[in-house]
Amino acid sequence: MPITDKYGQGFSSLDYGETPDLKVMGEGLLLMAGQTVMPFASATARNATLMPPKAGMTAFLTDSKLLTVYDGSAWVVVAAGTQSWTTPTLASGYIANGNSNGTPQYRIVNWFGEAVVMWKGGLNVPYSGGAPAHSGNFLGSNLPTAARPTSRRTVTAACSAVSSDSLSVKVDFNSDGSVAIVTQTGVQPPWVSLNNIMYSL
Repeated sequence: MPITDKYGQGFSSLDYGETPDLKVMGEGLLLMAGQTVMPFASATARNATLMPPKAGMTAFLTDSKLLTVYDGSAWVVVAAGTQSWTTPTLASGYIANGNSNGTPQYRIVNWFGEAVVMWKGGLNVPYSGGAPAHSGNFLGSNLPTAARPTSRRTVTAACSAVSSDSLSVKVDFNSDGSVAIVTQTGVQPPWVSLNNIMYSL
């Protein structure tokens, strides 16, 4: 009579007194694959292979470095691998390391199961006609598709108290990949910090 694993996972094996059966043994071993962390090249490859998935299946996506688990109705991200920082090209007149906050950089990270974009660094901001130059868009080119939100995300950013009656400004991250620092008329802080800015995709 087959014996089962002591962890309640449904794996079976032949008892010592039974006639060896390689087919039964092989099937038992193959069942273990669904209980391991299975690596796939992408979510597309995972979805095409695991049809239908079972609750508890775990897969690592090598292209995005995401650990995903099927919760019974959908694949959810539970952890992310190391994500490198990207240094964008700045628009003309904007200078990195405003107020010694460091070079502006961003990366896509996993935050409680949701992909978000995280920023750090600071900018010295140029002005034209009383407003931030280039309509506040400090990027030399728009963000890549992977870092663009599905709709505008408006956040606040710390800024200099010099030439400003506020210690923060508004920053819009737009779905086309453009970014805009927005200030009130006549408010011209010389630097803006991007540290701790995060927005959902």
